[in-house]
Parts: sequence; C-alpha cells; structure tokens
Amino acid sequence: MTNQLLRRLTLLPLILFVASLVIFLLPYATGVDSTMAVIRARVGERVLTEESIERLRVELNLDQGLPVQYMQWVGRFARGDLGFSYVSRAPVREIILRGLRVTSTLSIMALLLAIGIALPLGMWAAMRPGSWIDFVVTLTSQIGVAIPQYVMAPLLILLFAVWLDWLPTAGWRGPLFMILPALTLTMRPLAYFTQTTRAAMLEVLNADYIRTARGKGLSPGLLVRRHALRNALIPVVTLCTLWLAALLGGSVIVEVIFAIPGLGRIIYDAVLAGDIPLIQAGLMVIVAFAILINTLTDLLYIVLNPAIQLGDHSV
Repeated sequence: MTNQLLRRLTLLPLILFVASLVIFLLPYATGVDSTMAVIRARVGERVLTEESIERLRVELNLDQGLPVQYMQWVGRFARGDLGFSYVSRAPVREIILRGLRVTSTLSIMALLLAIGIALPLGMWAAMRPGSWIDFVVTLTSQIGVAIPQYVMAPLLILLFAVWLDWLPTAGWRGPLFMILPALTLTMRPLAYFTQTTRAAMLEVLNADYIRTARGKGLSPGLLVRRHALRNALIPVVTLCTLWLAALLGGSVIVEVIFAIPGLGRIIYDAVLAGDIPLIQAGLMVIVAFAILINTLTDLLYIVLNPAIQLGDHSV
C-alpha cells in the first residue's frame, strides 16, 4: 500500500505539468486578443495606434513565443508570483487569494450542511427500507439531483428574500448574505450524499457479519455505530472529497447570481475581459486544489479501513 501511495505521489508532477500546459494554452485557443482587451479596458489608451499596441505587447511579454511565455509563467507560478492583471494591474495573487477565501468559506459551509443533513437522513431511510420514510427521502433526494443551481437560486430568492423578506438577495457583507448561496450550493450534494449513504448503509446492513452481530442481540443503534457506520462511510468520503473540489471550482453560477466576489466570479469576469493572467492563475489554483483533495482521499481510505488496497479505490 505504501508503494502504491508513493507511486501516486510521483505522478503528481506529471499531472500538474499536463494541467498547466492545457491551462496556459486554453485562453489562446479561444482566440482572445489580450492586447486589444487591455487597451479597451484602460482609460487613457483609447487611440489604437500600431506603436501603442506594440508597446503594450512588449510590456506584457506577449511579443515572445508561446514556449518562452509558458516557461516564464511556470517559473513565476512555482515561486508564487502570479503576475499582474492585464486590466486592473493589481497583483493576481492578491485577487486569487481574496476570491479563494470567499469561495472556500461558501463551499465548506455548503458541504458541512449537506453532510450534516444527508448522513442521518440516509441512515434513517436505510434502517427502514420500503417504509414511507424511505420513500420520502428517496423522492426528495431525486428532486434535489434534478434541479440545477440556476433554477434553485431564483426559487430561494423568491421565497426567502422577496415573499418572506427574511434574507438579502445578493452580496457578501455578513452571515445573512451567506445563507441563500450556501443553501443553493447544498442542494445537489445533499441529494447525492443522501442517496449514497442510504445505498451504502443498505449494503452494509445486509452483510453476513452484520447479520451475525444482529443475531447476538445488539440493538439497532449500537449495531450501526459499532459495525455498520465505519464501512458505510467509505463511499461517502469519496463523494465528499469530489464534491469539495467541484464546489471550489464550480460555484460560478451561484457567485454570479448572488453577486459574490468569489474565485468563480473572478474567473468569469476575467474571461469576459480577456484577462489571461487572471484566467490562467485561477484555473491553475482550482486544478491544484482538486489534485490535492484527490490525493488526500486515498489517505482517508486508509484511515477508515486499513485493509483497503489503494489502487482499487483511487478516484
């Protein structure tokens, strides 16, 4: 198992290299003209002469070939220097860190809320298969999977902000502003966690060792806590780590709808403005987090069940 984990760790540099190459080339593949985007964005540079365009290209190092630009970008990124925004001229690292704090706060809040609700619901339904409780939990989780975020967000805004007037509609200026976006992000992982917990718990409860323990007279609660819960959590852990990476990188819709200054909104605005350094750095940070979370998942497998072979359960 140690050898498998070491092999996985040795692959990380190669994965990061491939990801960085794709991310670096992606803005150029879309046909973005960074020079023209910067000139249009900067006040005082409205006259589009050949001299001003060429001067700006030299200033932004766009006059060099892509291989040279890529090596310079990777070198700066390795040192923690993400460059400057083409549009705002602010340090990209400060912009990314500011947005990452907001997005990670929102994502972790949504994930913890989903886990806290889904685990008891899934276990409750699994311990009463075929009952009305099982039917209601299964039905609501399926509805949660089916409703996309761009539909859920306006519904929550109409209900809690417009009709009931309990919560603000948009912004990021206090705890109340976090509730509606966190609920919107929570719905889909909550539905998936509930279904996964129910299925995993049903499988574990039908195992031979559980039937043996039940035959010894253990109470249902003790049976679940002592024997079933640990093994049933393994697929849930996988889903949690995957969803954390997905929430960090996929909260663009929620951040745009609720006007939240998170990483997703920053990348969205950078794409509209053609701000290549900000696009590249934002995407690279998200991919790096996803790879790190994916690797930590394997370590969690070992903690939950040391008998698991890492190669059989890597994400």
